Amino acid sequence: MTQRIRRFLERPGSLDLSAFNRTVAEAGAREERIRALDELPTPSTDDLAEFCAIAREAAHRALGLRPYDVQLAGTLAMLSGNVAEMATGEGKTLSGAMAAAGYALQGKRVHVISVNDYLARRDAEWMGPLYEALGVSVGWIGQTSTPEERRAAYAKDVTYGSVSEIGFDVLRDRLATDVADLVVPAPSVALVDEADSVLVDEARVPLVLAGASDPGDAVPEMAALVRQLVKGYHYEIDDQARNVHLTAKGIDTVEQALDVTLYDSAETLTEVNLALHAHALLAKDVDYIVRDGRVHLINPSRGRVALLQRWPDGLQAAVEAKEALPASETGEILDSITVQGLITRYPEKCGMTGTAVAVGDQLREFYGLKVAVIPPNRPCVRVDEPDRLFEYRMEKDLALVEEIVEVHATGRPILIGTLDVAESERLALTLSGRGLECVVLNAKNDAEEAEIISRAGERGALTVSTQMAGRGTDIRLGEGVEELGGLYVIGSGRHTSSRLDDQLRGRAGRQGDPGGSVFFVSGEDELIAHYVADEYAKGVPERSLVGHAQRVAEGVNMEIHRNTWRYTRLLERQRGLVLERRDRVLRDRVAGDALAAAVPERWAELVDDLGEEALREAARQIVLFHLDRCWAEHLAYLAELREGIHLRALGRLNPIDEFHKDAVPAYERLLAEIESRSVETFRTAAVTADGLDLEGAGLKRPTATWTYLVQDNPFGTEWDRILNRLTTKLRRR
Repeated sequence: MTQRIRRFLERPGSLDLSAFNRTVAEAGAREERIRALDELPTPSTDDLAEFCAIAREAAHRALGLRPYDVQLAGTLAMLSGNVAEMATGEGKTLSGAMAAAGYALQGKRVHVISVNDYLARRDAEWMGPLYEALGVSVGWIGQTSTPEERRAAYAKDVTYGSVSEIGFDVLRDRLATDVADLVVPAPSVALVDEADSVLVDEARVPLVLAGASDPGDAVPEMAALVRQLVKGYHYEIDDQARNVHLTAKGIDTVEQALDVTLYDSAETLTEVNLALHAHALLAKDVDYIVRDGRVHLINPSRGRVALLQRWPDGLQAAVEAKEALPASETGEILDSITVQGLITRYPEKCGMTGTAVAVGDQLREFYGLKVAVIPPNRPCVRVDEPDRLFEYRMEKDLALVEEIVEVHATGRPILIGTLDVAESERLALTLSGRGLECVVLNAKNDAEEAEIISRAGERGALTVSTQMAGRGTDIRLGEGVEELGGLYVIGSGRHTSSRLDDQLRGRAGRQGDPGGSVFFVSGEDELIAHYVADEYAKGVPERSLVGHAQRVAEGVNMEIHRNTWRYTRLLERQRGLVLERRDRVLRDRVAGDALAAAVPERWAELVDDLGEEALREAARQIVLFHLDRCWAEHLAYLAELREGIHLRALGRLNPIDEFHKDAVPAYERLLAEIESRSVETFRTAAVTADGLDLEGAGLKRPTATWTYLVQDNPFGTEWDRILNRLTTKLRRR
């Protein structure tokens, strides 16, 4: 009855699996007949039971893997346009491959979207024989793929790639000036691996394409200045550690050191605030690492280096100055896309992950996806102990080490999940002092992750790791480990998301193996200090408080996601219209027709000298340039508008309504500006038999483009920042 009510209310994870189970049973009845065939026929999804039976036998012959019934159910859930929640070790990779093949056999081009390049390549190569057996071609792209390799991979029936690489390819295509330069075909089906990480965690980080890059402008003297300031005296940090501001004494100290009046010099004030943010709020080996002379951000949801990710240019330069590194290049944003904007391009979407129910509301709200909870092939017998709670972090750390020493002495393998790189290295050093050598997996050595993880279940293994989300490798138990209780997972603290805790726990107890898990939590942990500081009185925190802190943190992250989408939804519509226009200009004769109609005398004059095709190509390049130039200016205007829009809340106006009120006429001006600039250039540009002299006409495109991801709210919300600025001014007065 409860499940029927939840299904009626469309609660996450309440999707009815009975139809999938019936189809799987029918496939089982056909298994013996299919197995007897010398050669497998090409299956069709018109008969899903037959498709499942053939796919199962193909997997057995090609990979030596016979899919379980629950794996077929997961495949059917994805073929029905859902996100399949399947526990760690239940064979999501194979289920996803069969679903991707099913879509491909319907004549649809499928992109299997992963969290990183390693998993994309591994899964494409691993599942390759299965695809071949089913008559489906497969390819993959990675960060090092050339344009030719990318074009070839996208031409396959199924293409594996990370969400960032596919997104960057889409952005680069938006600057193509010739149809032959396009790489990504029209979207059809997106099958998202680690769907919660990609669709929720990554959705807060827009992908950016920049051009006309210049050396960054770091301010080393600002970094040296703020390094001398004292927390609590010169500056204060808010309870959530998202904002920092100078005190009245701090303002006086900075003004004396720089011989300026801060609030009369906006540029200097910005430089000081950026340096202070980098100094006080961003910690080395927690938020970023320094490797090969560069700052590399750490993805907070996966604990590994976030390739190509960076903060906005000013903050990036401030962190580089803090670490005494040369400033990296900066440039103008030519275009950007959110993960949500990228995924919603696909007419059909589905996915898989081990932890989808917790974000089921977001998957439905933002992507229209429902969650199908697939039961495990064997019941989970892992023993999840209650959290061990302490008042002080030092108490927790001592108890954690003692627990590791005691359990390790029995030979039972242990996997310790830490919250950041610095903690993993501190713990490894402490254990070494106790005579225990461990293997460390964190953002500094993630290239070796597969081998490290695969051996974590061996007798006596001691593995310390940051986030386990998206690691993508099963942990199999070594000889004699079952008798010891299986893999023992220890969390050094609760994450801000319960999903990350569940992903860590899920490394133990795969496929009915024995296992155990426990988390150590203190009242000084950041989760409690940042999200429920006002509700926590000194003493050992109650378990209910820890759960409440996670719910608050998850609510904050969901609001960031929702707020990002509120502001970008209109922008995505405008972008879609501009791209439709650009595609017509790129592929058709609309540019020449428009300019011939606008300046008929000039057209007639040039067409006799150059010929119509050469003139149409020149017209195309003129319009494409101005369309791209005006769009970049439009993005810059909207970014500036959004940054200050919350000031209007002081007048009791709705910031988002006000943003839309200004963004709509700005778009109309954009269209008019493209036309007027194109006409003016066509009137005056030198067009010869050799074609259009773009640079001579002032139409200089960027000499290079580069891609990165940018934190959308590095300083908290705009409203938080404005309140802090106002508060600081009032304090100073």
